[in-house]
Amino acid sequence: SKRLFACHSYYKLVVLALVMGKVHGSLARAGKVRGQTPKVAKQDKKKQPKGRAGKRIKYNRRFVNVVVGLGKKRSPNSNAT
Repeated sequence: SKRLFACHSYYKLVVLALVMGKVHGSLARAGKVRGQTPKVAKQDKKKQPKGRAGKRIKYNRRFVNVVVGLGKKRSPNSNAT
């Protein structure tokens, strides 16, 4: 009975927190950072190979040219030298 009461009061707290609390700030500031950033025109890039050739490049990048170094594995998106 005591356990049931504790559980019931916990749900009341959760419901109260959801009803009363502000979660993600006001909508007046929505898009603030994107509006501040200067517009930069897209650059012309070389076309990425599709199909078999694209799979080949992906395979080589992931498994063939792997440099084993100290520490954690580098993510594919890291630009560190």
